[in-house]
Amino acid sequence: MTAPRIAVIGAGLAGLACARALAARGARSRLFDKGRAAGGRLATRRAEAAGQALQFDHGAQYLTARSAAFAALLAEAGAQPWGEPGRFVGAPGMSALPRALARGLDLAAGRHVTALAGRPGAWMVRHLDAALVRPGMPLPPDPPAEEGPFEAVAIALPPDQAAPLVAPQAPAWPGLLAGVRLAPCWTVMAAFAARLPLPDSLRPALGSPDGGAIGWAARDNSKPGRPAAECWVVQGSPAWSRAHLEQTPAEVMPALLAALGALAGTDLPAPIHAAAHRWRYSLVEAPLGRPCLHDPGLRLGLAGDWCLAGRAEAAFESGLALADALLP
Repeated sequence: MTAPRIAVIGAGLAGLACARALAARGARSRLFDKGRAAGGRLATRRAEAAGQALQFDHGAQYLTARSAAFAALLAEAGAQPWGEPGRFVGAPGMSALPRALARGLDLAAGRHVTALAGRPGAWMVRHLDAALVRPGMPLPPDPPAEEGPFEAVAIALPPDQAAPLVAPQAPAWPGLLAGVRLAPCWTVMAAFAARLPLPDSLRPALGSPDGGAIGWAARDNSKPGRPAAECWVVQGSPAWSRAHLEQTPAEVMPALLAALGALAGTDLPAPIHAAAHRWRYSLVEAPLGRPCLHDPGLRLGLAGDWCLAGRAEAAFESGLALADALLP
C-alpha cells in the first residue's frame, strides 16, 4: 500500500509536530515555509559588531512543558534549562530546537504558498519564491510553481494568513478564524560594550497599570551556549506594539531602549549594534477554543497555538491533534 502524501504549510512548532506525527504513521509529509529554515517564532538572529559575535532570540524567549510528551520532545531537541525553574531554551540558540525537530523531514524553505488547487484527495499546492513577495503588495506576475497531488493538506499558519488559502474550499472557516485575536510584538535587539545594571530577565508590563512599553526584556547572553557579548532582546507589550505597529524600526528602537534605560535607572550607553523585528502575529489573546479545525470530507485542516492558548506547548498539541484527525 502506497504511503499517503500530505502537504504541511507552515514549519513552525505546530507544523513540525504535525509533520513528525504524520511521518510516524507512515505518511510522506512535504513541508512548505516562507522562512529560510523551519522554526517560525523559535528564531535566532546573529550579527557581528566591534569584532564580537552577537546573538539574539528575537521570537519566543523560552518554553515550558506541562505534559510528559512535550517535555520529552524538548529533551530530544536538546533544550537546556535557563532562569526560573521550568524554563527551557534551545542551545546554542532557540533556532536549534526547530532545526533538530525538522531533521529527516522534507522541507521546502523560502516558499510562499499562494493557493490550493485540485480537489480533496488530490490537492495541489501553488507557491512562489518568498523573496519576491512583499507584505501588502500584489503578488508578482510570475506563475507559481505547483506541487502535488497530496491526499490531504495541513495548514499551520496564523489565522489571517490561513483564511485566504481555505476560503475557496471551506467558506465558513474565515468567519470562525475572525474571532481569533493575536497581538503583535515589536522586538528590539541591542548589544552593548558593557554589562547593563539589570537582572537577566524582566517582565515590567505585568506590574504596570497601563501595560507599559516593555512586555519582556532579557539578557540573551545569560542563556546557555551563547556568545559572551552583552546582548539584549526587548519586546514591546501587546498594547504598545499595537499602537506603534506601523512605525519604522528607526522610530521603535530608541523608544524601547529608552524604556529599558528607565528600568535600569540610567541613560543607556549607545549600543554597538541595534535592529528591530516586527512580529504581526505573536501572543494569542483570544484562541479558537478547540485543538484544531478539520474537515474530513475536504481532507483539509488548520492548526496552531491560536487554536488553544498562547504557549508553545499549545502549538505542539494542536499539530498533534491535526495529525490525529488527518490519519486517525
